[in-house]
Amino acid sequence: MDVPVFIDGAHVPGHISLDLKDLHPDFYTGACHKWMMTPKGSTFLYIKRELQDQYDPLVVSWGYKSAMPSHSKFLDYHQLQGTRDIFAFLTIPAAIQFMKEHNWTEVSKLCRKLVHDNAKPFCDLLNTQPLAPVNDEFIGQMISIPIQTSDPVKLYRYLFDEHKIEIPVMNINNKFYLRYSINAFNSQEELDKLYGALRRAVKRRLLG
Repeated sequence: MDVPVFIDGAHVPGHISLDLKDLHPDFYTGACHKWMMTPKGSTFLYIKRELQDQYDPLVVSWGYKSAMPSHSKFLDYHQLQGTRDIFAFLTIPAAIQFMKEHNWTEVSKLCRKLVHDNAKPFCDLLNTQPLAPVNDEFIGQMISIPIQTSDPVKLYRYLFDEHKIEIPVMNINNKFYLRYSINAFNSQEELDKLYGALRRAVKRRLLG
């Protein structure tokens, strides 16, 4: 019996090299606003062609019984929902062109190096270990570091209120993680600022 494969690839576009033709999933969704820096709302859904007629959106709008149907009912039903502003989607070609013009492969490589180079100092400071080997196979432009804290909300507020650092402090099955992400506009200086803030958090016993 075939098991349908649905892949949540939200962080892949602009971050990890991937060819859907090679992957050939049944369903795939990705978000362009995360690493391609397009506006929020520019998320896409891929469904294998032979499965497309089996799935309708929760709301079928302009494409329903279209006076000028296209070659695909899937596109007709999903492409436009009433008065929804589609500007976010229209920015994607410009984002792709921007990445080509600025050699984004090299930009991404430098970002990954920052992530990797800083992983051990942060883990040593927080007396923890990375969740996976720190290399290109497992870690891209972001890393989640296990932390010990009795009050993750207080830690988050401390970082934001006192240091103006916006960073996820996540609770997953009662285990806590701190995640830093690096894109072209981030720097080693910002990671140093985070390191200093966390070092003070350790002294204040916000971190174990």
